[in-house]
Amino acid sequence: MSRSILTIGAAAVVAGGAIYLTTSSNDGARVGEITLETTAAEQSGLSLISSAEAAEPTVNETMVRRWQAEGWKTDFTKVAANLDNVLSGGPPRDGIPSIDAPKFVPVDTDDLDLADREPVISLEVNGEAKAYPLRVMMWHEIANDTIGGMPVAVTYCPLCNASIVFDATVDGQMLEFGTTGKLRNSDLVMYDRTTDSWWQQFSGEAIVGDFAGTKLKMLPSRLDSWGRFKAEHPEGQVLVPNNEQMRAYWRNPYTSYDSAAAPFLYDGVLPEGIRALERVVLVRDEEQEPFAVALPLLEKEKEIREGDVVVTWEPGQASALDTSRISEGRDVGNVTVVRNVNGSEEPVVHDVTFAFVVAAFEPTLIIRTE
Repeated sequence: MSRSILTIGAAAVVAGGAIYLTTSSNDGARVGEITLETTAAEQSGLSLISSAEAAEPTVNETMVRRWQAEGWKTDFTKVAANLDNVLSGGPPRDGIPSIDAPKFVPVDTDDLDLADREPVISLEVNGEAKAYPLRVMMWHEIANDTIGGMPVAVTYCPLCNASIVFDATVDGQMLEFGTTGKLRNSDLVMYDRTTDSWWQQFSGEAIVGDFAGTKLKMLPSRLDSWGRFKAEHPEGQVLVPNNEQMRAYWRNPYTSYDSAAAPFLYDGVLPEGIRALERVVLVRDEEQEPFAVALPLLEKEKEIREGDVVVTWEPGQASALDTSRISEGRDVGNVTVVRNVNGSEEPVVHDVTFAFVVAAFEPTLIIRTE
C-alpha cells in the first residue's frame, strides 16, 4: 500500500527511521522543521488502512505496548474506532502545547499586530464574543477556555483546516484537553487530562479509553476575518499569546499546504471529482442530515440554500495555509451558515475543511461541486 509523503515548502528527507520535513517561505528561507518518527511497520504501511471509518474498531497490541511505554494510562481495552492508522505526528504528548490559561485583550487595543484579512475563530456564547486568531491556534491547536460561563475546547487542526469548538463538559464533568502528538486520517488526536482517553478532533468522539464512544457537543462557531469580527463585536475580546517570544506567531509553518497535491500522512480514500485539499463547507447540524458544498461553487453562487439553512460567501479572508506571512495569503473568503427561525438567523454548526477530510470521516457524503 502506498503512502503520500508531503513536502511542505521544500524537501522531505528520510533517514534513520525518521522523516524530516523542512518548511520554507516563498523566498526560500527556512522557517521550521517537522520530524516524524516512524517504525518499520509504519514505513511498510502495515499500520495503515484505506478507510478507517468503514472498518470495525480494532487496536494492534504491539502499538498498545509502545503507547503504554510512552507513559499513556489510557484504557486501551475500550475502543470505539479503528486505531491501526494512528500515526505519530512528530511531537510527543503535549509537544504542541495547549493554551490552558488563555490571555485576552479588547478588540480595540491599539498595538494589536493583526491585519484585517487574517482569519480568526469567531465564537459567541451567552452574549460574550471572543476571537481566536489562527496565527496563534496553529501553534497550539487547543485552547481550554470559558466563555459566557461555559467551559469550552477551541480547536484547530492545520492539516485538516478544521476549526471546531466543543462544550468541554461531559456528564457533568469539565474536561481539559491536550495534544497526544498523534494523527488519525491526518487529523489531530486530542486527549483529556482526567482519563487519558483519546478524542478525534474532527468528529469530537472519544476513540479509545474510558470515554470511548462518547461524543463532545459541537458549538456553532465560524472562521471569520479579523476585520469582520471587530466590526460585528466591538465589545469583544481577542486571544493573544501569553509569551510572544514563544513562537513566530505571524508566520505560517505550513507554507503552500492548501495548494499541495496530497494531504500529509494520509493514505485513506480520496474524494472523486475534486482536489483533495480543496476547501469544503461541511454543515453538521442536529436538526438535519449533514451536507457538503465545495468552496469554489459557493464562491460562484454566493448563496446556497439547503432546507432552511442558508450558506453564504463574501470575500475578505486570507488563507492561513498559503504564504509564509499569513496576512498575505490568498483570499478564501468568509463563510456564514445560519438557519432562519421565525424571522431571525441562528448560527449553525459547520466547518470549512478539506475535501479529503470529508471523504475520510463522512465517506458516504457526496460533496456538491455544481
